Amino acid sequence: MKRGKMIVCGLAAAAACLSCGCGKQKAKGEEKSAAPIRLTYSVFFPPTHVQSKLAVEWAEEIGRRSGGRVAIEVFPGGVLTKADQNYQGVVDGISDIGMSAFAYTRGRFPLLEALDLPLGYPDGVTATRAANALALQYRPQEVQDTRLLYVHAHGPGILASKRPVRSLADLKGLKVRATGFCSKVVERLGAAAVGMPQGETYEALQKGVADATFCPIETLKGWKQAEVIQSVTESQCIGYTTAFYVTMNKAKWEALDPDLRAIIETVSAEWVGKHGQAWNDADADGRAFAQELEREFIPLDAAEQEAWKALVVPLLQEYSAGAAAKGLPGEAFLRDLRAAVAAK
Repeated sequence: MKRGKMIVCGLAAAAACLSCGCGKQKAKGEEKSAAPIRLTYSVFFPPTHVQSKLAVEWAEEIGRRSGGRVAIEVFPGGVLTKADQNYQGVVDGISDIGMSAFAYTRGRFPLLEALDLPLGYPDGVTATRAANALALQYRPQEVQDTRLLYVHAHGPGILASKRPVRSLADLKGLKVRATGFCSKVVERLGAAAVGMPQGETYEALQKGVADATFCPIETLKGWKQAEVIQSVTESQCIGYTTAFYVTMNKAKWEALDPDLRAIIETVSAEWVGKHGQAWNDADADGRAFAQELEREFIPLDAAEQEAWKALVVPLLQEYSAGAAAKGLPGEAFLRDLRAAVAAK
């Protein structure tokens, strides 16, 4: 009788222990579920650049809103994947998330190339808003091998050079650093395009590999390029931009719980405006830095502006025709993009 009571008591105790979660098997399960989902984020901007800092803040915000369920480690400065390898690195899973420029892999994004066209972008906020809206509205096949989270874009590109450029005549024979579609802008203006990522431009200007660079004014401070140029031509009449993607490995995205995807999408939408304003602020800082170094700022007169704009019109036509030949809605995309830029 006593033996029977002992067995019953033992079974009851075991059941109570399991119901309270003291079994080893459940403890392991709880421990496993508590471990955060760790993701890597490759950014080509240097760690001191405001866009890298925003990437870190974005990652931290997702960590907070997810209650620590997602932990994103940011690798700035291209240490994980170089600028032109960033997108493929996300596709291949070298990094889970990546930020770089569409232009650094020329030809890979035939529809989204329109974002970089010389449409007279007035500032970074407008460029970012327009580029992000159009990229997410169209979501072309060319980005379907990842999950595109958001897009941002810098303020109008200007010409920074080692010697003054006051007219188209001064551009003849000049070696101008440019990326992606901007290379065609350089060629239409009568100069020679030299392709390279932003991180290589300082040394190229310093050593004479390039005589000038088409760039947003922010690079004059953000990348210290004001130290190796002498003048800035105010060429906003053909203001182009460079659009930057933030994208995620497709398999990693699809493996996330729906609520975590929603958190990432919400934070990403909020960060679009932050990036745009950061570009505007950085442009102001870049201009101030160049002025401190007593670099000359050269305005183009009305006749020169019209001449510069006329030379780039064929590029817009060429884009539309090229997209149509590939079966892409280039004309509609360009029309919508122009309207978004004009809306300000």
